[in-house]
Amino acid sequence: MELRTTRATGTTMDSPNRKLVRRGLSGLGKLILIGYAVFTLYPLYWLFISAFKTNEDFFKRPYALPLVWMKENIFRAWELGGMGRAMLNSTFVTLSSVVLTLAFGLLAGYVLSRFQFKFKKVAVALFMAGLLIPIHSTLVPLFLMMKQMNLLNTYGALILPYTAFELPIAIFLAMGYMASIPKEVEEAAMIDGNGWWGIFGRIIVPLCTPIVATISILAFLRFWNDFSFALVFINSQELKTLPLSLALFSDGFGTDYSLTMGAMAIAVIPTILVYLILQDQIMKGMVAGSIKG
Repeated sequence: MELRTTRATGTTMDSPNRKLVRRGLSGLGKLILIGYAVFTLYPLYWLFISAFKTNEDFFKRPYALPLVWMKENIFRAWELGGMGRAMLNSTFVTLSSVVLTLAFGLLAGYVLSRFQFKFKKVAVALFMAGLLIPIHSTLVPLFLMMKQMNLLNTYGALILPYTAFELPIAIFLAMGYMASIPKEVEEAAMIDGNGWWGIFGRIIVPLCTPIVATISILAFLRFWNDFSFALVFINSQELKTLPLSLALFSDGFGTDYSLTMGAMAIAVIPTILVYLILQDQIMKGMVAGSIKG
């Protein structure tokens, strides 16, 4: 009886200790996450404070707040880099490429995930092989093709390659997500009189909002920040994109860091806004297809 009482007493005495341990582990986990967040966001903070510094202040006090907040850096970078026109070009090229990527990627993903047909595995393998192709190794062949097709110095010279190289990952993500959608949903839609196009447009696409957001942000980041394709395929000042505008502040003799940081701060704002708008859907899309049904 004494042994049982001791054991029972020990059990009741251990429970508060366990709660303290759990709270300590939970607090430690939160501290680690906060530290990781600070570590991740610090480069962004550094970019924005550097955008308002003089070149002298940038080198002498790289991590401190500006002695004098040079708002003129932003306006000078906007004017000298022609960033207004460049931002319009980047916006048009990026949005057009994202729309085409979503259209073809969702259609291909739907067919490959929901239908059985001959050579389906071959088609999937060919699309997935696109993930293995080094993008920059195709610059020379693409340049020759664009020249023969008279597409150099046009929006199409960027939109078409962007869409083609982003489709494999878009199809891969769409296939994985659509495979998790119960087929009973399609059967119910057919009973209501919907055809395949009606099912795709009215049922499947609305259910794919998380993966659409994920594909969109991945494609947006790649297209918005691309430098190599724009440098090779675009020579006209009227069609230059934001990455090309940023390159104007650096030459073989030196770099104007105050203007470069100001221009980079302008260029990064649309990316931040897009991510903030789509962040909830992106988190859902990251676990897309992990649970069926």
